[in-house]
Amino acid sequence: MASQEATSQATPQKIVVASLNPVKTGAVLEGFTRMFPGGAYQVSGVSVPSDVPDQPLSDQETLQGALNRIKNARSLEPDADFWVGVEGGVNPEGEAFQSFAWIAVESKEGRTGKARTATYYVAQETANLIGGGMELGHADDLIFGKTNSKQHSGSVGILTDDVVTRTSYYIQAVILALIPFKNTQLTFSSNKSG
Repeated sequence: MASQEATSQATPQKIVVASLNPVKTGAVLEGFTRMFPGGAYQVSGVSVPSDVPDQPLSDQETLQGALNRIKNARSLEPDADFWVGVEGGVNPEGEAFQSFAWIAVESKEGRTGKARTATYYVAQETANLIGGGMELGHADDLIFGKTNSKQHSGSVGILTDDVVTRTSYYIQAVILALIPFKNTQLTFSSNKSG
């Protein structure tokens, strides 16, 4: 289990991210810190299955993977304040593929927030490999001569020369997924986890 902390005088809230990827745990910590400045957070990652294919191939499959990761992380680490699922996916559009990720957050009270990142198109060379059954990160490694790029800049960082890093790409969606937690006096239809 990997762990990161943002400290203040308060007792830290425990956030379990359903991934050991440091890009994802870092983005979650940064998103919480920006949305709730002055809070104290202990973020740890756990390895759990998404119960969807390694490369989700639709919007719904990707969202379901994020929600499944929360459920599985909560089963593994039930003593937390929040659980977060981050699932990257692609959506076929003819021979092209759109890339995006879903972020889902659930609190110990059962409130849920969800948000999707911005969408971009992957290169046709990458799309051809994905269409042949390869995961996006592995396709990027092969095409761009990288190693484990999904734990670093990811596809979005490679294609933008890190103008948008994988971390910064996720942070905004984490913040947007936290809207229901910042506005607890309001009702959001995203408060249902399934």
